[in-house]
Amino acid sequence: MSYLITLFEQHSYLILFIGIFLELMALPISGELLMSYAGYFVFQGKMNYVLALLTVFLSGGLGITVTYWIGKAGGYKLIERYGKYIHLGPERYKKIAAWFERSGSKLLVFAYFIPGIRHFTGYISGISRMPFRKFIIPAYAGAFLWGACFITLGKVLGPQWESFHQAASKYLIIFIIVLAVLLAGYFAYRFYKVQMKDFFIHLLKRLNERVKTIKATQLFLIFLTLVLIGMVTLMLGLAQDYLYNEFTQFNEVTEYMVQSAIYMSWMKGFLVFQPLYALASVIALTIIRIWIRGKNRVLEYLLLFVPILGVRLFHESVLQIFHSLQSFGFLGEFHSANFPDLNGMIMITIYGTCLFLLVRHSKNNYITILIPLVGLVILIGLAIVNIALTSVLPSDIVGGYVYGGVWIFFNFLLFEMLRLVWEKY
Repeated sequence: MSYLITLFEQHSYLILFIGIFLELMALPISGELLMSYAGYFVFQGKMNYVLALLTVFLSGGLGITVTYWIGKAGGYKLIERYGKYIHLGPERYKKIAAWFERSGSKLLVFAYFIPGIRHFTGYISGISRMPFRKFIIPAYAGAFLWGACFITLGKVLGPQWESFHQAASKYLIIFIIVLAVLLAGYFAYRFYKVQMKDFFIHLLKRLNERVKTIKATQLFLIFLTLVLIGMVTLMLGLAQDYLYNEFTQFNEVTEYMVQSAIYMSWMKGFLVFQPLYALASVIALTIIRIWIRGKNRVLEYLLLFVPILGVRLFHESVLQIFHSLQSFGFLGEFHSANFPDLNGMIMITIYGTCLFLLVRHSKNNYITILIPLVGLVILIGLAIVNIALTSVLPSDIVGGYVYGGVWIFFNFLLFEMLRLVWEKY
């Protein structure tokens, strides 16, 4: 590996050009790794950013153009003679060609980002007799976007490039499995669209008959239960990472990317949502909304104030559990005494509870979707600003949001069950 790095340092542009070209000829070479490493060299001043982009653009364009003309010259005989070696027999080719005929030019732009697909797009374009004038613009545009994304990523990550790749390698197998499942599902849909539609129509009819026997409130309870289970699972996963001190690389990469890539001049505007007067305004608006609506006021006010007033107690309980685990020898020193972040728990508890009560009984579908999205943007903005301007670790803020999410969804589920009992008796 050290020899390859030395070789890349000595002949950066040549190795980058040859590597990208050979990968698009369907050789097993990682273009993303080469480009992100080139971006790292740009950060170090060993390569020029514009020249690196130009190298990838020319190499990618040349590679996919060569494969296009090979496909066009060889035609269908290539599939008959050699397709079986790459799992692209005549029958499968006909299905892919029909799909490519419908969306080939659009696919070319994004095919570079899909491993296992970009290698064959040039060949299939040529075999399918796609006009070269229709082929060249999206193919070259995709090559430029592909290079710009990964070279810029390597440049932005800078000294954290190696940490980023070490952290990413831990989840590479999971990523490959998920990507394979998504691609398999996508191709299954493209090739067996009619059969899948018939199956899902039959399934939906059966579900619809079943749902008719279940009240809307019960469906909502089922939804809240599933979300709570998901949040608890995520909370336990974060707790495990915390106990084994596995947040170091995540914190380093996140802090560096926030400091390097985020425009704090306008991101600071999110701080207007954090002071006490902003939180009090949201709570006051919710109080007025509950009063105007005039239904189950006592229960609605309890749902508003119990999570907000109890979040500190829940936070202290979590810290106590961690300290108990430490006293019993389950772990050594804490990597942070601020996990989960109390401010993060308070933010998500107040905004989450208030927005839930504001849209809970709304009959306007746009408001039901828009308000939670606005709340999500506010919470993400506050997280980024606090990472950039304070000493709070990114993992602490993520922990605060997740633990706070568990707390509010537990209360949502509890009070919705109380609402059922209240309405019944």
